[in-house]
Amino acid sequence: MTKRSVIKFGGTSVADFTKLKNIAGYLKKRTEKDEQLVVVVSAMGKTTDELLRNVDLLSSAPNEQDLALLLTTGEQQTISYLSIILKELDVRTQALTGFQAGIRTKGHHLKSKILNINEQKFAETFSSNDVIVVAGFQGMNELGEITTLGRGGSDTTAVAIASALDVSCEIYTDVAGVYGTDPRIFPAKRLDYVSYEEMMEMSALGAGVLETRSVEIAKNYNIPIYLGQTLSDEKGTWIMAQEEILEKKAVTGVALDKDMDYVTVSYPMNDSELLKKLFELLEKEEVNIDMISQIVNMDGLQISFTMKDTDAQQIDKIFSVLKKEYPSLNFAIQEDYVKVSVIGSGMRDMSGVASKVFMTLLNHNIPFYQVTTSEISISYVVDQANGQEAVKQLCSVFEL
Repeated sequence: MTKRSVIKFGGTSVADFTKLKNIAGYLKKRTEKDEQLVVVVSAMGKTTDELLRNVDLLSSAPNEQDLALLLTTGEQQTISYLSIILKELDVRTQALTGFQAGIRTKGHHLKSKILNINEQKFAETFSSNDVIVVAGFQGMNELGEITTLGRGGSDTTAVAIASALDVSCEIYTDVAGVYGTDPRIFPAKRLDYVSYEEMMEMSALGAGVLETRSVEIAKNYNIPIYLGQTLSDEKGTWIMAQEEILEKKAVTGVALDKDMDYVTVSYPMNDSELLKKLFELLEKEEVNIDMISQIVNMDGLQISFTMKDTDAQQIDKIFSVLKKEYPSLNFAIQEDYVKVSVIGSGMRDMSGVASKVFMTLLNHNIPFYQVTTSEISISYVVDQANGQEAVKQLCSVFEL
C-alpha cells in the first residue's frame, strides 16, 4: 500500500534555487519508494520581510485584506518554482495555493484560523500525482477572500493537512530538532522526544521552533510531528503524547521570548466597566495577552500584561478607542523587556523547581518584574540586557 506523509520546509530551507533543487531530488527519491507526499512550503528566505518593507514605503496603516493578498504571493512563488523543478525530474506534481487546496479560514485577514480542509481535493489530486506542493500560511475565508494564518502559519498548514489526512507530519528547518534552549545562547542538548504539552508551552513562551497552534492541532488529533534539519542524516526530535514518553525530567527547556511588549495601564479610579471594555476590545482585535496582573489601591487601578510585539498596531487602536471615553487613562508599551520561561512536565510531580529558579536569578543579580506560572512552566519578565544571561544560568542549574 502506498504510504502518504506531509512534509514541510521552512523559509531558510527553500531560500534559493540550489536548495530547491536539492529538496526536489530528495522528494523524487521518496516517491521512488512508493510514497505520495504533500509538501508544504514557506516563502523563500526573507521574501515576506522584503514585501513588508515595500509596504512601509507606501503606507503606515495598510488595509489588512490588501496586505494578506500581497503576503501570500511569497509562498505562491515557492510552490511554482518547486513544481517546475519536480516536473523537470519527471515527478508527477501538482502545485496548489491555500485556496485551491480547500483550506477554509475564519477571523482577521492577517491571523486567521483554519476552519476545515477539503480532504476530497487531496484524494482527487493524488489519483494522478505523487507530490502535491501546497502554499503554507494561507487560506480563504467565507467571503472568498485570501487570508494568512499569522507568524509560523506554514507549520499550522502542514499539521492541519496531516490531521485531515490522518498521517504523520515531518517539519524540516535549519536546526536539527528541539533543544533545551536556543543553542546560540547555551550549548543545550538536543531532545529525542518532547510532549505536546511541553512543546506548546515552549512555543507559546518564545521558543521559535514551532508555531503553537500547529502543536495544539497535533495534540488534538494525536498526529506525531518529527522536527529535523533539512536534508540531514542527524537525528531529530519527535513531538508526541506525554504517555508515550518514558523519561520525564523536572525541566525540559528554557525559552527566551524577545518578541514581546510589556503593557502597563493605569486609571485614577477602580472602574470595572473600563476593564470590561478593555478585554472586549482585546478579544475583538484578537490580541492574545498573558502574564496579567492587577493592582487596586488608593492611586486607583493598575493592570499590566505581556503580548506579542506583532500586535502593536491593534493595541494602539484599542487604547485610542478607550482614551476617548476615559481621558484620564494612561498606558505605556515598553519594548525593553523579555520573557524567560522554565518548562517541564515533571514540575507536576517534583517540588523545589520554583525556589531553584528564584534563587538562581537572585544569586546572579537578575531582577524580575512579573512572574506567572502554569502546571508545567514558570515565566519571568526581565530586562532585555539580562535575558540571555538568565537563560544561561538556568540551563546550567537544571543541567540542560
